[in-house]
Amino acid sequence: MARRAGPSPTRSRAPTNTIAFQGVPGAYSELACRHFFPRMATLPTAAFEDTFAAVQEGRARYAMIPIENSVAGRVADIHRLMPESRLYIIGEHFLRVNHHLLAAPGATLETIRTVHSHVHALGQCRKMIKRLQLRAIVHADTAGAAAEIAAAKDPTRAAIASKLAGAIYGLRTLKANVEDAEHNTTRFVILARKPVLMRRTGAARPVTSFVFRVRNVPAALYKALGGFSTNGINMTKLESYMLNGEFTATQFYADVEGHPADRNLKLALEELAFFSHEVRILGTYPADPFRFGARVDEAK
Repeated sequence: MARRAGPSPTRSRAPTNTIAFQGVPGAYSELACRHFFPRMATLPTAAFEDTFAAVQEGRARYAMIPIENSVAGRVADIHRLMPESRLYIIGEHFLRVNHHLLAAPGATLETIRTVHSHVHALGQCRKMIKRLQLRAIVHADTAGAAAEIAAAKDPTRAAIASKLAGAIYGLRTLKANVEDAEHNTTRFVILARKPVLMRRTGAARPVTSFVFRVRNVPAALYKALGGFSTNGINMTKLESYMLNGEFTATQFYADVEGHPADRNLKLALEELAFFSHEVRILGTYPADPFRFGARVDEAK
């Protein structure tokens, strides 16, 4: 499915060879697309709903969606929007985020007074911002901030974004790798209209993602998850979020290691269904090697 090596030839812009992402050109989501599918064309969209719609309507084959970051935590609304999209997870990708301090030609570290970026990127670069005594200004996204700085051509303004954004908008890197945490990594999932029937063979280790709601009774969650413990299933992620503004209507998103065809996971899911309702598999897909200690792709 993914081809991660070799030069990228001219990309066909046919919908079957297009992957959609949220943001403007140069966004970290586009970098994830280029790393995972270097031979596919990328389609920028304004909002996550538009990204999902591009796949639903056949304008793109896949969608690249960030769901969590090692510093900022989960991406807001994704766990609600993803099940509603009726798309399926067919893969995952971990991207090491390297932030660059970008400015227009002629600007230097001595001339800049303000720095513009997404709120999470600003929060991930607090030490550098404090050291340079810059005033942080929040933008909707990192690449959009870079585009605005390029248009302004103001030597007192800088942006925090990717090196790719700097190349696209003609900005200079004043300082590279300005993030505070060396582990700054974002996890993305790849979505498609149809699930991939991952065979339980070969070296690939499967991950299964699903959503469920427990009944509003005492110890419901404890009982629902008991089957994963007794069947030796490793649950790597469990998050809850409110549905329809109701405090008693909580939906859970979970990732587990294993394939639904495996006897132990099959039994665990059966027990989950007994104590829950609306259990829905979002996808079974190969685990990114990063989960098991492999070097992560870097967004330089």
